[in-house]
Amino acid sequence: MIDAKTMVALFEDTISSPELRRLVLVAGLLVIAWLVGLLGRLFLHRVVRAATRHTSWRWDDALYEFGAFRWMARMLPAIVVYYGIALLLPVDDAMVTLVRNLAVCWIIVCAIAAMGRALLAFESLYSATPAGKRSIKGVVQLLQMALWIVAFVLVITKLTHQSIGLLLSGIGAMSAVLLLVFKDTILGFVAGIQLSTNDMLRVGDWITMTSAGVDGDVIDITLHTVKVRNFDRTIVTVPTWKLISESFQNWRGMAESGGRRIKRELFVDAACVRFLEDAEIERFGEMVLLKAYLERKREDIRRWNEALGEPGKLPVNRRRQTNIGAFRAYAEAYLKAHPDVHDTMTRMVRMRDPGPQGIPLEVYCFTNTVVWLDYERIQGDIFDHLIAILPAFGLRPFQQPSGGDVREGVAALRRPDVAVV
Repeated sequence: MIDAKTMVALFEDTISSPELRRLVLVAGLLVIAWLVGLLGRLFLHRVVRAATRHTSWRWDDALYEFGAFRWMARMLPAIVVYYGIALLLPVDDAMVTLVRNLAVCWIIVCAIAAMGRALLAFESLYSATPAGKRSIKGVVQLLQMALWIVAFVLVITKLTHQSIGLLLSGIGAMSAVLLLVFKDTILGFVAGIQLSTNDMLRVGDWITMTSAGVDGDVIDITLHTVKVRNFDRTIVTVPTWKLISESFQNWRGMAESGGRRIKRELFVDAACVRFLEDAEIERFGEMVLLKAYLERKREDIRRWNEALGEPGKLPVNRRRQTNIGAFRAYAEAYLKAHPDVHDTMTRMVRMRDPGPQGIPLEVYCFTNTVVWLDYERIQGDIFDHLIAILPAFGLRPFQQPSGGDVREGVAALRRPDVAVV
């Protein structure tokens, strides 16, 4: 059996040139390192993956999926080269020093990359928890950047053989340039802290920001940007710092309250507003929604008019019910009885200032759902009913004359049986 010394002597006799022997040894070492890396990857894909699937832990699956183990496996060839070349060649050799330094640099890069992947895995696990709506992606990205800065400093010091303190002092002298280069990063980091600390924004929030063309759901919050999917399915990217420097509207409070506001006006033609006759009051009293209101109102008006005494005999001095007042009472009772209107939030029908478009009657209430489709359906049903029942109170909606109205009026004037006043 041939021992190691005999093999070395045989190798030196076979290859007499020292340079050639060095190249052969280095080539053999690289082949061994490649084989170790290949075996490490096979071990990773088969053994480690099988182990992660058979455990109840989630963190090992996340580390595997985000590639933390792969970067750890990539360190193996560099470790083999670092220790193997010192065994094959003299330690004081310049090539040995260079190769070992390069191997150390690669180990540093792989270690930092593995730590960065571990941070991504942690962020993924955190986002799957109930508290994950508060995005920490910006913090994770900042930590990754800090890790790569550390890796850059370590690699430079290893290759240049300079102390870390000297390198950091040089970086400190370039602080003004670094602040300019990382301006957006610094602004984004500060803005992210403010957004997270004050709970101003979460993934899934519906926000509106007119200045940036934003009206949709937040889908991602990073160190530099916030991505919003608008309701027209477009994606808007807004710098994180802009959400601090400018105002935006967050609809989360509406979603959490369980009710969405209806605030819409119904315009009534002022020319059709009048007092109600007794027969009309009796007829309206047959309406279930108006019966209690009319009885209460009738008693209040009777006491008021009796208190007037002799002046109360004149109609101009007496209080009387109007058709628009009865309609307002009916609309409020209709909202109160509507099954899709929130019963613990504000419900009212109020008259706004009359204008060129008639008398605005504003319907103000909240639906008992925040789903957009259901909200629009409920709102449409309410106004369909109110508009359709207006003529029953002697009222009509106000609208600008259309082309058809003008044509009908002109055609009526041309008829010989129509007298022109």
